[in-house]
Amino acid sequence: MLRSLFKPRPARLAGRALYARVVEQSRTPALYADLGAPDTVEGRFEIYSLHVVLLLERLRGHGEGAAEVSQALFDAYVKALDDALREMGVGDLSVGKKMRKLGEAFYGRGKNYQAALDALPDRGPLEAILRRTVYADASDRSAELADYVLAQREALAANPLERLIEGHVDWRTA
Repeated sequence: MLRSLFKPRPARLAGRALYARVVEQSRTPALYADLGAPDTVEGRFEIYSLHVVLLLERLRGHGEGAAEVSQALFDAYVKALDDALREMGVGDLSVGKKMRKLGEAFYGRGKNYQAALDALPDRGPLEAILRRTVYADASDRSAELADYVLAQREALAANPLERLIEGHVDWRTA
């Protein structure tokens, strides 16, 4: 009986599983070698955030189960950011401030990505945000990365919602 009290809810397990797949997909070498995403702490933050935003968008508006999994995915993402800061040697007193900045950055990105996706088929806003965030205005590979984003969005749309809610996602290979 005690074991069932402390067993994580299925949505929490699904969110963790989805985040693990985000990490796996975000580490695809082609994103960095072929699409020119910077292989830096900032570049990886942008790529991880982009994939989380895409999954959250796919789950949005599909009921309470999807909302629970979305929250669990976001929680896993935030915990991973916190853990990464601590592993990089950020002191306990500074972690809160840095997490607040990262949270603000993520929410800003999410809002801007959603606006860019809502503007489709006009790709200009999507390419602009990719240029500004992922490439920090240093490279113009945003059209190619936009192709990747749209292909992933299409692949996510093809994923049955039930599988996503169970923590399974199939990304398109990069």
